[in-house]
Amino acid sequence: MSSGQKTILGLLLVAGLVGGAYWYGRRSAPRAARSGTAASANRAPEFKIKDLEGREVRMSDLEGKVVLVNFWATWCKPCTIEIPWLIELQKKYGEKGFTVVGIAMDEEGAKVVAPYAQQAKVNYPIWIGDEEVATKFGGILGIPTSFLISKNGQIVERYLGILLAYEDQVNEQIAKQL
Repeated sequence: MSSGQKTILGLLLVAGLVGGAYWYGRRSAPRAARSGTAASANRAPEFKIKDLEGREVRMSDLEGKVVLVNFWATWCKPCTIEIPWLIELQKKYGEKGFTVVGIAMDEEGAKVVAPYAQQAKVNYPIWIGDEEVATKFGGILGIPTSFLISKNGQIVERYLGILLAYEDQVNEQIAKQL
């Protein structure tokens, strides 16, 4: 097999995996989360974890805001690719009652996440996550995984994989929730 054929095969494999993850996410997301219809069963979970400064934070601290919860890690290349776009989303919608919250899943915690966030000039809150928080969101199949949460605390959408693949949909959903 030539190197060109290997490249094409590799690209097809990646496209199949991304498409499969998207299809699975859409099929396995709660019906209300796929359609944007709020239902009490799709309420964002309550939890408490620490932010980068070691302060305890809760999901309920953001009540009344539209929130994009983004599970990510510093070692995850797709996660780091989308961070500049998340920074732009925060700039675009932040003053309108929206915030991104990055939940970092790095095992090393704040000691690796804080320097990365500072270097990347992250302009939204970063919280240090764990498996318990991921489980409260119904489990995370992989990262990045993001959840859009309405002002009244309902999960209205779940995005598997890099958010840039859903750019138009994300902007449309945020604007609709604001």
